[in-house]
Amino acid sequence: MTRSARIMIADDHEVVRKGLRTVLASHAGWEICAEAVNGGDAVKAALMQKPDVVVMDINMPGMSGLEATREILKALPLTQILILSAFESENLIRQMLTSGARGYVLKSDVSDDLMQAVESLCSGRLYFTSSVSGYVLNESRRGAALSDPGALEQPVLTTRERQVLKLLAEGKGNKEIAGALEISVRTVETHRGNLMGKLNAHSLSDLVRYAVQNEIVRP
Repeated sequence: MTRSARIMIADDHEVVRKGLRTVLASHAGWEICAEAVNGGDAVKAALMQKPDVVVMDINMPGMSGLEATREILKALPLTQILILSAFESENLIRQMLTSGARGYVLKSDVSDDLMQAVESLCSGRLYFTSSVSGYVLNESRRGAALSDPGALEQPVLTTRERQVLKLLAEGKGNKEIAGALEISVRTVETHRGNLMGKLNAHSLSDLVRYAVQNEIVRP
């Protein structure tokens, strides 16, 4: 029996949204009820449209896909969220699990996995790209991933910290960041220090590595 579903797509690239819409709308009973180009818009659209499933890019301007996921699920706990990522990172998978998302698909696997992933979420099941499913299973067997999400909790960065980290990773100096974000240099330095502490980073290169691995910037 065909299961109907209202689906929202959140991705900052128009060509990606169009591709996802084309694929998903071809499924009988599925309706694309909204699209969003960043995390903040995704939260607003979700609260307005109350979709059954959200297909969420992890890396978007401003509020990230993971932050948006947390905000959406606070208000709409029954909404199923599928994270799309360009990277296969254990840290990202941990953050995805603790955010409340129910699926994780690599963008390179979208053509093969997208439909099956959304079908799984519509049926109340988890779905993970095959290359990461073994990792999730191992974590589950150890009782950490699904039964005790807190055991996997990663540092949670504020939206401002993510903005500062992104600009640092792009090679911007403190004065440039202050100007871009319209804050003082001292505030930038404070955020930078907080980032070093939260991420246990010892150098700028450590921050850049974290930003790349967690899709805060694209390499």
